[in-house]
Amino acid sequence: MASNMDREMILADFQACTGIENIDEAITLLEQNNWDLVAAINGVIPQENGILQSDYGGETIPGPAFDPASHPAPATTPSSSSAFRPVMPSRQIVERQPRMLDFRVEYRDRNVDVVLEDSCTVGEIKQILENELQIPVSKMLLKGWKTGDVEDSTVLKSLHLPKNNSLYVLTPDLPPPSSSSHAGALQESLNQNFMLIITHREVQREYNLNFSGSSTIQEVKRNVYDLTSIPVRHQLWEGWPPSATDDSMCLAESGISYPCHRLTVGRRSSPAQTREQSEEQSTDVHMVSDSDGDDFEDATEFGVDDGEVFGMASSALRKSPMMPENAENEGDALLQFTAEFSSRYGDCHPVFFIGSLEAAFQEAFYVKARDRKLLAIYLHHDESVLTNVFCSQMLCAESIVSYLSQNFITWAWDLTKDANRARFLTMCNRHFGSVVAQTIRTQKTDQFPLFLIIMGKRSSNEVLNVIQGNTTVDELMMRLMAAMEIFSAQQQEDIKDEDEREARENVKREQDEAYRLSLEADRAKAIRLSLEQALPPEPKEENAEPVSKLRIRTPSGEFLERRFLASNKLQIVFDFVASKGFPWDEFKLLSTFPRRDVTQLDPNKSLLEVKLFPQETLFLEAKE
Repeated sequence: MASNMDREMILADFQACTGIENIDEAITLLEQNNWDLVAAINGVIPQENGILQSDYGGETIPGPAFDPASHPAPATTPSSSSAFRPVMPSRQIVERQPRMLDFRVEYRDRNVDVVLEDSCTVGEIKQILENELQIPVSKMLLKGWKTGDVEDSTVLKSLHLPKNNSLYVLTPDLPPPSSSSHAGALQESLNQNFMLIITHREVQREYNLNFSGSSTIQEVKRNVYDLTSIPVRHQLWEGWPPSATDDSMCLAESGISYPCHRLTVGRRSSPAQTREQSEEQSTDVHMVSDSDGDDFEDATEFGVDDGEVFGMASSALRKSPMMPENAENEGDALLQFTAEFSSRYGDCHPVFFIGSLEAAFQEAFYVKARDRKLLAIYLHHDESVLTNVFCSQMLCAESIVSYLSQNFITWAWDLTKDANRARFLTMCNRHFGSVVAQTIRTQKTDQFPLFLIIMGKRSSNEVLNVIQGNTTVDELMMRLMAAMEIFSAQQQEDIKDEDEREARENVKREQDEAYRLSLEADRAKAIRLSLEQALPPEPKEENAEPVSKLRIRTPSGEFLERRFLASNKLQIVFDFVASKGFPWDEFKLLSTFPRRDVTQLDPNKSLLEVKLFPQETLFLEAKE
């Protein structure tokens, strides 16, 4: 059995010969061959000619031919002999080529790239950083090693590092930078998104959670509570930097790595055990959160575990379902959904449309093209581990709420209950087709919530995008904006078509109106002509019978003059005025002295009887 020192040399030689950078993979291959270097190499590299000879067993094994011209052998020393050697005429020992390691080192707002051979020490990295960052080695703490803190004299090869590594520098003994530069860097970090890769120790499950730099450590722990059911004050953490000393601290100033940082969380069994463990842990472990625990400090005196107390509180919060099961009225169901959503996640959330899905279609699609909007359908599921994070951080983000309210009609449905899920799938199949319904039907619980972006078209409704819950605010906004670009292009075409159609309809209406007016004018002309032909002939001034001379003033100021027999009926005067374009049902015929409405008199009486003799001046006035 090879010793630890031998194994380090065998591992290094194996990686140099095979080019395998992944240490875990290399160790696995060596263990499969009982740390027989030559056998492991022969299992990876196809052997065609040449032989390899092992220094460990003394036997000669066929292997790839060694070309001295392409692999010159450097000078060797007894302490650095190779773990295997090709058999060559000169029997010369060949050392492995040095393995190069890449380091990305973060310090405040700077990143420094360092490339070193794995034969170098940690102290040599610090010396390079001293020149780059102008920080004395004695004031520098180099963090981020997977094996914990290491000494300056540690050889990099002994740490079994991958090719690419991320480290960070802490300088607790140095004053912070000037307030202006620090404030600028902090503001930039507040606007960044951090990916926290959190491992739940007991169940060995990993969660990838996105948080903005302005989120606090407390918010992270509460979200982890939703995912793991471990109360905040019972959470046992590993991986928080030493600077993360207060749960009210935001992530941007906590010292975690950007863009991603690894953490581990577990449950402590009792307060006493947690305090004991806390004293034994290293300084980069954020062990137990004391937040939200003061009110329940003495709960164990009554035989109740704090975890149970917090579990009961959580159950109380979740007692009311988002939506009643088998709700007959979709509007009532949406009212309960909105109220419950507000109670859980606050009042800053999208305005959910209250009504049926068909009514939401009417509101979004079946209006004038300029007033149309996209339809966003939010599908909620209480049993998904992503739901609380998505709702609280993505769906309730002010930028998302504002963008949705301006450009979308947002409708929601809860798929937690089987009956409600089946009802929505029926609606989905009816409105979007079987393909979309099958897509939603096959989604796993932990892929919810879903966000469907729907665009109304002339003859159908098109699903532009299906957004799953494992997203970030920036990605969600980007996908909403991408949908809006597609919608805006279609909307402009619809507006153009609608304007052209309205223009054609206006022309047709104008033509119809002109035709109608022409018909009415022809009809009125015919009526006037028939009335004029039916009038008795105008008597001469010198006539045996009494003659009445009437002078009638029109609204335009012109005068109509005509002679009538005193015995003619008043209706003949009305017909005369109508033949000139002033029908008596539209105009009043008035006398001046005394002022009276002649059209109100009996049309069958004679002019003599109504005292329009021997002459009279009248005027026409339009009826109101």
